[in-house]
Amino acid sequence: MAFVEELTRDGLHLREFTLDPASADGRPVTGVLWQRADHASGAPLVCFGHGASGDRYQQPIPWLSQRLVRDHGFAAMAIDGPVHGRRQKGAGGREEFWPEWQRPSTVTEMVDDWQRALDFIQAQEDIGVGAVGYWGLSMGTIYGAPLVAAEARFRAAVLGLMGVSGPDHYRPLIEQAAADIDIPVLFLMQLEDELFSRPECLALFDAISTQDKRLHANAGLHPAVPVEELEHSVDFLFERLTGGTPSRATLMTDGSSS
Repeated sequence: MAFVEELTRDGLHLREFTLDPASADGRPVTGVLWQRADHASGAPLVCFGHGASGDRYQQPIPWLSQRLVRDHGFAAMAIDGPVHGRRQKGAGGREEFWPEWQRPSTVTEMVDDWQRALDFIQAQEDIGVGAVGYWGLSMGTIYGAPLVAAEARFRAAVLGLMGVSGPDHYRPLIEQAAADIDIPVLFLMQLEDELFSRPECLALFDAISTQDKRLHANAGLHPAVPVEELEHSVDFLFERLTGGTPSRATLMTDGSSS
């Protein structure tokens, strides 16, 4: 396991990494770490889960990472989904994800991938162990909700664009994961979501057990999350991971997740 490439983009230091498979029949974990050149060890870290149509660089992840890293001194990390990015199978994207979702072991494997990546990143001397948050919509919640439920290091999470839905083996799993989530949650939904219905999304929100949760619903299709919600998600993570109040910066770009 090692960093395989280092580059500077938009004023931030990026490090691509690959973790060897955990078993002979496993897959490597591929991801990227964002940080400032003057990053302080022990600063908060946010893990980003992307949507089924993208990879570790799918917008709005780079935009959100810039806000958290550049403006607040956080570190940010994203890993590729099970058939995405540098782990792509076949056509990748949603076409390969739908059959992947049918495999009963897919969630267990992705949670393990995330935990291994988190172990690796926190073991880096310049990152260290600090508060950890999670941000992931759509497929980022399909895998992210079970991850947040299973991993005690997370202190806050942004979830959404997902409901109690999917294969028969998955529905009881996501309901149990939601019942085990006891950290602050910001949940986003789109009222005309073409992939997950309002009742499905509301059922997942209701199943989340923490009392520190809030639901933000906006008009529009699945990928049309308003920029103001992305900004609010940055503020939410900053407040929950630091206990402070962020200063508002002018938005320069847009982003979406699917």
